[in-house]
Amino acid sequence: MDRNIKLILEYDGTNYHGWQTQAENGNPTIQGTLEQALKTIIREKVTTFSSGRTDAGVHALGHVANFMTSNTIPAAAWAPALNHLLPKDIRILESTEVSLDFHARYSALGKTYKYRILRRRAPTALYRNYAWHINLPLNIRKMRSALPFLVGRKDFSAFRGSGCNAKSPVRTIKSASIKKDGDFLELWFEADAFLQYMVRNITGTLVEVGLGRFTPDDVGRILRSCDRTQAGRTAPPHGLYLMDVSYPESR
Repeated sequence: MDRNIKLILEYDGTNYHGWQTQAENGNPTIQGTLEQALKTIIREKVTTFSSGRTDAGVHALGHVANFMTSNTIPAAAWAPALNHLLPKDIRILESTEVSLDFHARYSALGKTYKYRILRRRAPTALYRNYAWHINLPLNIRKMRSALPFLVGRKDFSAFRGSGCNAKSPVRTIKSASIKKDGDFLELWFEADAFLQYMVRNITGTLVEVGLGRFTPDDVGRILRSCDRTQAGRTAPPHGLYLMDVSYPESR
């Protein structure tokens, strides 16, 4: 009898080419590493289903995946068993059995991402893989003034990666905020779903606002243009964290 096991993962994406297995080039991925560990336990090939793809270098504190199995291992035991086999930069925080119709991606109601920026003159040794270092002053008040333009159900074509294959560019950002933590800025975004590079492109544009190259009103203009060339740079991947994926309470 098939069972459906849900996993919540935390990982440091520094050494990986994102989530999705890339058979054509053999680069290490989170999915490939996880499926190899599962194969070691079950002794057969396992396919995992993900809440979404993450880019090379992106981190996660709450990535969700699921897989089907007929194995009788208790649901809670999958986490320690996998952690025994996985490298130390990937950890399973929780493993539970869910209904057979649960799908990590298609059952999701929304996601929350955080983007971390380090604001100081000196470069960083400790955070070089975990925050975007910006050594120029940022006007946080102006960056925050641009956030209301982004909230709501809108066409985000201007912040969409050129390789994005989503059928529609329309997404609903439920909340957007900027928090200060010492020398760090944290940009938080919660949405029903995100386009490829959407958070990184929005972050890069907000940084341009903070540097005075765009005004807050320019963000609204850029959004209405639906033109990616009008927006700012793509923020580097290593400052991005998938924090949480939300599901109906029954899931």
